[in-house]
Amino acid sequence: MSGRTDSVAGPTEAEEAERTEPVVQDEEDEGHEGDVEDTDFYDEAGRARRLATGTGALLTLAGVAAALLRLTGPAPALVPTAYATGAAVCAAAALLGARGRTRRALWLLIAGSMIMALGDQFD
Repeated sequence: MSGRTDSVAGPTEAEEAERTEPVVQDEEDEGHEGDVEDTDFYDEAGRARRLATGTGALLTLAGVAAALLRLTGPAPALVPTAYATGAAVCAAAALLGARGRTRRALWLLIAGSMIMALGDQFD
């Protein structure tokens, strides 16, 4: 015969203890584990919405102000047009951000800022 002679056939002591102990669940903790994660997710999503909307509105106001200032000066007509176009793109980003499309809003904010920067290069 090969093998250990002190081995016991059957379940180990830990398995036996698991089978005999009753499983008690706290009613207070039941089903509330995911609520904390859900709340954090909604807080982050709301924060992203507010940030995209606020940034879009701020860049829109800055673009409109720059377009009006450049329109009254001796700058070529392309410069205020670029600022106004960039401001319009940022306004669209603010609307998308308010609706929860924060990734698209981010890309539109980048595009609007680049359009305004391009208009500044023509000055």
